[in-house]
Amino acid sequence: MDLTQGTQQVKNSRAKKMMLWFGIGGLIMSFAGLISAFIVSSKQRMNVDWLVDFQLPSAFFTSLVLILLSSLTFMLGKRALQQNKMQMVTVWLLATLGLGVGFVYSQFVGFGQIIIDGYNFTGPTSNITMSYIYVIAVLHITHVIAGLVCLIVVIYNHFKQKYNSNNMLGFELAANFWHFVDMLWLVLFLFLYFFRYII
Repeated sequence: MDLTQGTQQVKNSRAKKMMLWFGIGGLIMSFAGLISAFIVSSKQRMNVDWLVDFQLPSAFFTSLVLILLSSLTFMLGKRALQQNKMQMVTVWLLATLGLGVGFVYSQFVGFGQIIIDGYNFTGPTSNITMSYIYVIAVLHITHVIAGLVCLIVVIYNHFKQKYNSNNMLGFELAANFWHFVDMLWLVLFLFLYFFRYII
């Protein structure tokens, strides 16, 4: 397909979508590097302070449910927009925002649970395993917060009546990024949860 074909609006839309996917590709590589470092460190556990039987905080399970539900509400919002059901778009976008904020909150509750268990990020009570989990979770949270900023912009533009079934680019870009960070947490969570059984 010739990427130079189409109207200027179509070209701009195609370019913005491509930029988003390039960015997502870079983020995937970053988290793949972190996961690789986690695996390598676990293989050297005889020489470092590595927890073999680490437990993820229960709040991380809650956060997983919240973020998966937020993907569902965003999809429902997109479907409502395609049908020009603007009132339902508002409902689903605000639900997504609430679930996203709930996710971030539950993550911090999870950090609190890790600290209660006796593991800090640094210092004499730190542990390399939990330090990795801190880094992975905090880095992911920063991208969720970026997604929340995008979502707030989408909500603002929605109230300004910028979007409709024929003009969905900004909505679609934000939705795609949101779905990415949601699926990323699912992958990270499953990796951290099941990794302790295979090391």
